[in-house]
Amino acid sequence: MGRKVGTEKIERENGYLYYVGKDGYVWAAPMKHNKKGKKKKIGAEKIEKESGFMYYLGKDGYVYKAKLKNS
Repeated sequence: MGRKVGTEKIERENGYLYYVGKDGYVWAAPMKHNKKGKKKKIGAEKIEKESGFMYYLGKDGYVYKAKLKNS
């Protein structure tokens, strides 16, 4: 569905939710059941974000973008 925009592969850990923040970096936030986890920046690659697209970390560990329907 999306198009790959990142070149850096991110290794996932159990108990974390991954997203691309406003600053363009990938962040890991602990899920509710992960009581000891802390929010942290993952990787060193900065993604240039465009308006009208959603950015996410795919199952293979790379960042993808997908066009939003109503934008």
